[in-house]
Amino acid sequence: MSSKTIIHFNDSYLHYTCCAIVLCPVLWNIFARLCHKFIPKNTSTYKRYIICYLLMIWIFSFSSYRDYLVRKTIQNQPKLILLEDYSYLIEFIAIVIFIVGQIFVLSSFYKLGITGTFLGDYCGILMDAPVTTFPFNVVNNPMYTGSTLSFFALALYYSSPVGILLTIEVYIAYKIALLFEEPYTKWIYEQKNK
Repeated sequence: MSSKTIIHFNDSYLHYTCCAIVLCPVLWNIFARLCHKFIPKNTSTYKRYIICYLLMIWIFSFSSYRDYLVRKTIQNQPKLILLEDYSYLIEFIAIVIFIVGQIFVLSSFYKLGITGTFLGDYCGILMDAPVTTFPFNVVNNPMYTGSTLSFFALALYYSSPVGILLTIEVYIAYKIALLFEEPYTKWIYEQKNK
C-alpha cells in the first residue's frame, strides 16, 4: 500500500461495509414486501404487530452492524488533514451536523413510532394520515436524511476520505430505496382507501 493513497481499496472492511450499505435497504424492502404479500388479510392485529416488531429487530440489528462496519472502516483508513489549523472548527461543524442528523432521526421516530418507522404499513398496520409536522415539513425523508448527515459528520470529524465515499454510497442507496418505497407505500394506502 502506498502511503500517499488516501483510500485503501483493498481493505476487507471497506468491501464488507460497501456490501452492508447496499444490503440494508435492499433486504428490509424485500422482507417488508414479502410481509405485505404473504400476510393473510384475516391475520389478527396482534400477529401483525409481532411480525412488525420482528422486522424492526432485524432492521435495527443489521443497521447497527452496518454502522459498526462504517466506523471500523474509517478507523482502518488514512486520514486526510488539509486544514490542520482549523481542525477544532471542522470537528465542531461535524458535531453540529451530527446533532442535526440525530434530531431528524429521533424526531421522525418519535412522530412515527415503532410501526411507522419500521415498515408497519407493509404488515397492515396503517397510519390514519401522513405525518406533516416537524421534521417532515423540513425534509421529505428525515430518517434517511438524518442518517446520511450522521455518516457525513462522522467522516468529517475523523477527516476520513473513505468516510466521505461511504456517505455518498449511503446517500445513493437511500435514494434508490426511495424509488421503490415511496410508490409502494402510496399504493398500500390507495388500496386501504378502496
